[in-house]
Amino acid sequence: MIVCIAEKPSVAREIAAIVGATTKRDGYLEGNGYQVTWVFGHLCTLKEPHEYTSEWKSWRLESLPMIPPRFGIKLINQDSSKRQFHIIEQLFQKAERIINCGDAGQEGELIQRWVMQKAGITCPVQRLWISSLTEESIREGFSKLRDQSEFQSLYEAGLSRAIGDWTLGMNATRLYTLKYGQNKQVLSIGRVQTPTLALIVARQKEIENFQPEAYWELKTVYRDTTFSATQGRFNTEEEGRQFLETVKTAPFIVTEIGTKQGTEYAPRLFDLTSLQVECNKRFGFSAEITLGLIQSLYEKKLATYPRVDTTFLSEDIYPKCPATLKGLAQMPAYATLAGALEGRKLPKSKKVFDNAKVTDHHAIIPTGIPPQGLTDMEKSVFDLIARRFIAAFYPDCKISTTTVLGEVEKIGFKVTGRQILVPGWRTVFLKTTAEDTSDENAQNEEERTLPDFVKGESGPHTPDLTEKWTQPPKPYTEATLLRAMETAGKLVENEELRDALKENGIGRPSTRANIIETLFKRHYVRKERKNLIATPTGVELIDTIDEELLKSAELTGLWEKKLRGIEKKEYDAKLFLEELKEMVTNIVQKVLTSQTRRITIVEAEPEKKADKGEKEKATTRKRTSGEKRKNTPSKKETAQAETTSVPAWHEGDLCPLCGKGHILRGRNAFGCSEWKNGCTWRQPFG
Repeated sequence: MIVCIAEKPSVAREIAAIVGATTKRDGYLEGNGYQVTWVFGHLCTLKEPHEYTSEWKSWRLESLPMIPPRFGIKLINQDSSKRQFHIIEQLFQKAERIINCGDAGQEGELIQRWVMQKAGITCPVQRLWISSLTEESIREGFSKLRDQSEFQSLYEAGLSRAIGDWTLGMNATRLYTLKYGQNKQVLSIGRVQTPTLALIVARQKEIENFQPEAYWELKTVYRDTTFSATQGRFNTEEEGRQFLETVKTAPFIVTEIGTKQGTEYAPRLFDLTSLQVECNKRFGFSAEITLGLIQSLYEKKLATYPRVDTTFLSEDIYPKCPATLKGLAQMPAYATLAGALEGRKLPKSKKVFDNAKVTDHHAIIPTGIPPQGLTDMEKSVFDLIARRFIAAFYPDCKISTTTVLGEVEKIGFKVTGRQILVPGWRTVFLKTTAEDTSDENAQNEEERTLPDFVKGESGPHTPDLTEKWTQPPKPYTEATLLRAMETAGKLVENEELRDALKENGIGRPSTRANIIETLFKRHYVRKERKNLIATPTGVELIDTIDEELLKSAELTGLWEKKLRGIEKKEYDAKLFLEELKEMVTNIVQKVLTSQTRRITIVEAEPEKKADKGEKEKATTRKRTSGEKRKNTPSKKETAQAETTSVPAWHEGDLCPLCGKGHILRGRNAFGCSEWKNGCTWRQPFG
């Protein structure tokens, strides 16, 4: 019997339908020589400190650093997880061959490998590697199954990441909590979480310490067109007044007219971060909500794999694009736009198709399957990716930029106008503001047609001197923070590290949303409208951390560079772990000998009743499990040491176990709407 193991029940059902496993069993589907089973995300996790030695059960500074001689894994302590694992274990024992159908990425590989390791498998294992859940993609994947050994370095990178996060998170969290937490709150420290908080705190301090300065601008209106002085801004009003008096009485003369024709290329396809940025800017969706929405579209076969960090397609996707566009043409919203491309040879631009820019997965694109029964929020996200995909095959936008120079008494003035000659891909967005207002700079570059000026003409004009003030930098929003996390290379000096950060930044695309949510749950950051504001606890925590490696982008850059090296077989995982242990030991020693300070503890605010819109947004949120603290930190730490908050379950939230259903409120406990399909999550009241 061939056993297929997927990452969740919904994916297992899709695979089972393809391989002919149509008979439902307890925890799996069977038929045609196949047994298709599933996990609910992570069934296994790294052991907690006290499971290595009883000395690590209590939180004591004397116990640090905690570095196990050998890391072990355990089953997650949930009845449903244990029950499903034992079903999988029995299937594995009788299997002739196993097909790993987990999520095609580093985390997906780790999830399945831990289950196989815990079950002690002995049979051969193959890997299904696909980018969408359409029938065509699954069938193609099964025709090209790969040996699991090809993905050993991917697993080692994922394992090294998990061990690294455990070692740093567990030790640094206990260290700072015991040293500075006043015995009131867990001060959570994380490799990604802490540098992200540091970005917000640094921006906040820039704003608080900003000293506005006055400056003056000289402009003049000639033929209903406003020209700006080429001199730029004046630092004193006196200087500006001198220029104003000079130009007041003399005529304005047009000295030069220049016209340049240019090309604007279609916006790149979406990766996860750019999609989250766009959704936050235009719809106000949080990064976590957007991730939930695009994940839902993926599971409904409407979009390709979402947790990607590339905006390019591999060249083997090109022959499939006409069929995708044909599918979009069947939808009323895109019938004219996609239909216009039918029968034409699609352009194959390097700005879209580039194998060198694609690793495990390509950019997020629609599959061409017509959507049905989508929520308004899902429709909004689908519309974004559909229009971006269609626009990629439209002609370039042709523009004309006209610059007119003039002078008054040898004082120069300038104005620039912009005209769209051929809209090209912009046609795709005429009925939306998707691309025209997605960037702040775009608003300043709106089409502005100038009058017909003639070189040498002159006439009266109306000059004016305006006082203005320099502005502080804007607070981070989720959109701008995501970009800062992605391009954190500007925060380090080393060129190699900067290159590494350009590819991965702070965190990975799939984890950034959760990191931002963690900062909210820790009460390190709060939201004012769209702005992210650090709380006193967050500010003081960053100020307390003297060890720059913990709060700078440099640590993340070092780790990401080495982890990518492990994945590419260019860096040794054992060496990475040895360096990690040495670094954590040094951090512990430095903090233990530092001066003790106190950190202001921000208490949780009473939960406000959500309005209808917030309730809909809440359906996409995933709750992370946590722990309670009384007078001392909890005995139960999570494997990531970044989920110590107490979970509050709410009706309508996404199920924390299966990730597909939503929480229902029963008579005595919360349950999952997917209970009929095998999800066993249940949480008693109280």
